[in-house]
Amino acid sequence: MIIKPLIRSNICLNAHPVGCGKEVENQINYVRAQAQKRSTPKEKPKTVLVLGCSTGYGLASRITAAFEFGANTIGVSFEKEGTEVKSGTPGWYNNMAFDRAATAAGLKTITLNGDAFSNAMRQKVIDAIKEMGGSFDLIIYSLASPVRTDPVTGELYRSVLKPLGESYVGNSFDIASGKLCTITAEGANAEEARQTVKVMGGEDWELWISKLSEAGVLSKGCKTVAYSYIGPDLSHAIYRDGTIGGAKKHLEQTSNKLNVLLQQKVGGEAFVSINKGLVTRSSGVIPVIPLYLSLLFKIMKAKRTHEGCIEQIDRLFAERLYTDGPVPVDEKRLIRIDELEMDPEVQNEVARLMPSVTEENLGKLGDLEGYRHDFLAINGFDVKGVDYTADVPRMDTI
Repeated sequence: MIIKPLIRSNICLNAHPVGCGKEVENQINYVRAQAQKRSTPKEKPKTVLVLGCSTGYGLASRITAAFEFGANTIGVSFEKEGTEVKSGTPGWYNNMAFDRAATAAGLKTITLNGDAFSNAMRQKVIDAIKEMGGSFDLIIYSLASPVRTDPVTGELYRSVLKPLGESYVGNSFDIASGKLCTITAEGANAEEARQTVKVMGGEDWELWISKLSEAGVLSKGCKTVAYSYIGPDLSHAIYRDGTIGGAKKHLEQTSNKLNVLLQQKVGGEAFVSINKGLVTRSSGVIPVIPLYLSLLFKIMKAKRTHEGCIEQIDRLFAERLYTDGPVPVDEKRLIRIDELEMDPEVQNEVARLMPSVTEENLGKLGDLEGYRHDFLAINGFDVKGVDYTADVPRMDTI
């Protein structure tokens, strides 16, 4: 089979197994090279749990923990498996590539595919860490899902990405053609806002830490980190001040509760890391975000400050979490590794350019090709070193 990307409405519907495997390999090579440049910190993660391990920041966290710091890892994600003739999700191939590389490096690795919101999965993780031996000294919470079933009541919650109150209209562009378009997001009602917090807020994170603590599988000094985003003022109406933003604020509040719990139980800490805006599998359908990111990437690349997932997380681990000193946080106790994105010079330039973007000058003012590359690469396409004209005999392996 010759596999080409299937893109519908700015969403890629398939993945390239070889490309996904190569992209994981590239990230592994990056963190290994970084490790050669740094001295080994006195404190470093030994056994790490990554909830949402298969793509984006979660995958980068697992790769950094394993291949820069030598940690054994357990990863949890919910992926569709490939068949002989049908594509699986990118995360399924990413997990396969990670496990193969970790095993070859002599690292212990267990990957669990299933509902991370369920009590059954929590028990599987507890069983897995006991089988692996030891206990967790770092837990990364990087789950993103449209739905969550309450493990106690059985109620199904659905998250929505909507503004609160009035509808939001924002410009965007079609990834395939580069043509400008307008996206409208209807305002959310109170019930939609509540359910979004139930899915994307801190409730499930708290359940995980409480259950792992009760099971006695947290190491002394255990850290846990969840990921969030704030972004620029121009996106606040649809994001930070909308339904997802409400959930993220709940996540940030939860970190303070968990910090107290971990201090009491194991002398540990809980944080939220505010990360840089990046292309994700779903960001293409959010009003204004693709246009903003295209301009942002062009400006940051010119300043040589642009980072992808793996560069961000490498810096989070090496310059924030494991520095042989206290973790640096802001006045709200948030870890800020978005400071390069939020540089006033960068943001002022984005704000200056945004009103002047047209279909004709988008490719000049913004990094259209860079955005497209990132969009394709997270699905295993447009990855350097992969022959996309070569036959792929099966879709159930890398």
